[in-house]
Amino acid sequence: MISVTKLNGSSLWLNALMIESVEETPDTYINLVTGKRMIVLQSAEEIVNMVTQYYKAIGLHPATIKVQQTEELS
Repeated sequence: MISVTKLNGSSLWLNALMIESVEETPDTYINLVTGKRMIVLQSAEEIVNMVTQYYKAIGLHPATIKVQQTEELS
């Protein structure tokens, strides 16, 4: 989970695995795989960094590499 701040200043915890894309136009929009969209105060770069750190914390990236290497050997 990552902590984001909505435009009204309230914070919420967002499941980083549900993020499909992040846009900055200049407001930052987070698009979720559910089709929902939210505007947050953080920049797109901040969101990407938080998601990357979250993935590292749960060990997602090494698991992705291991799966890819296994598929390449097949």
